[in-house]
Amino acid sequence: MPAIVNSIIQNSIAEEIEIESGDEILSIDNNKLSDMIDYNFYCKSESLTLEIKKRSGEIELIEIEKDYDEDLGIIFESAVFDKLKPCLNNCIFCFVDQQPKGLRNTLYIKDDDYRLSYLQGTYITLTNLTERDKDRIKKMHLGPFYVSVHTTNPELRCKMLRNPNAGRALENLNWFRKNKIPFHAQIVLCPGINDGQELERTLSDLAKLKNTVLSTAIVPVGITQFRKEKLKKVDKECAQETINIASKYKRVCCSDEIFLLAEKEIPQAKYYGNFPQLDDGVGAIRLLLEDFKKHKLPKRLKKPVNFTFATSYAAKSAIEYICSELNKTENLTCSVKPVKSEYWGEDITVAGLITTDDLIKAIKDTDSDFIVIPSVMLKPFSEDFLDGKTLDYVKETTKKNFFVVRDIYSISELINYINTL
Repeated sequence: MPAIVNSIIQNSIAEEIEIESGDEILSIDNNKLSDMIDYNFYCKSESLTLEIKKRSGEIELIEIEKDYDEDLGIIFESAVFDKLKPCLNNCIFCFVDQQPKGLRNTLYIKDDDYRLSYLQGTYITLTNLTERDKDRIKKMHLGPFYVSVHTTNPELRCKMLRNPNAGRALENLNWFRKNKIPFHAQIVLCPGINDGQELERTLSDLAKLKNTVLSTAIVPVGITQFRKEKLKKVDKECAQETINIASKYKRVCCSDEIFLLAEKEIPQAKYYGNFPQLDDGVGAIRLLLEDFKKHKLPKRLKKPVNFTFATSYAAKSAIEYICSELNKTENLTCSVKPVKSEYWGEDITVAGLITTDDLIKAIKDTDSDFIVIPSVMLKPFSEDFLDGKTLDYVKETTKKNFFVVRDIYSISELINYINTL
């Protein structure tokens, strides 16, 4: 995908020089751009020349004077302007492979691109990292990266990723350490495969890399009703054992879901450090609860208002606590409606995988002024659910009003809105 402009930031240089959505950035100072890394690098200048192809097809050269670190204010359609590096693995636990047809097209993309890992925090396996890639990473001092390690047993990693190069890719972790390139590690826990003694081995090997490993997240394998291969799910006993093993090592955290499966309390904030792997479900519940503590709730509202939180089963206990506190405000009534995942199966309990039909079934009989949902249910910068249907479709079907919480780790937006009532 070329460097197509999606939008521009208000009052930015891009707005001043009349860059528009749909324009294409062809080069900066005659340098072609392959990704946002190039864009950010070549923009670090007090003067530069942009070559732009307008939507009309006209080519323009624009000279710009600016502060060295000043951003142009361009938001691109993609962070990568050339071809994505594809995933060459066939992991036994791959979530993409077990998705049925009919979902958003982007959900079927299997990338393994170090550039997206650096720019957006996506996880990579290092099985397709070339010497050329490594030279660029070293030259541009890129990092940190997010690496799906899963196991440091070479034979087992080849088996789990079903790629003969998967074991050799672990050499890159030592290369990272040698070149002082930090990374965050991820372990998708598959009971009977990489748990127990194998998990001990993996965490021990990662500990030898010392501060190169900024954090390690352990998450349970996701099993839906569409999975063809049989994998064991993480049960209470496995979750408890995993928490005990992880506790022996520094900067190793289990995901919220593992604590819930183990029927243990979500740890205090200190456990998560600076919450480096929130997008992997590690510490999201604790961060939300800590944020809630900071807010002063109104004593009463001018008129009665009723909110229903449509939430995942994973977040149910945390939202119930928040509702119990909100209900202390006179004229405010809050309730929780967890959404059962009939589409994926009962073992899927996260909000990001809730479909419109399951949401509608959960809330259709509720009597509320507003249904509160987290933005993670929707595609970023849109109102599309993963099944391709929209929030407008849900509104029209249920005849209900919705309040979308954009920052899923904070209750600020809702509290601020309540304070206006």
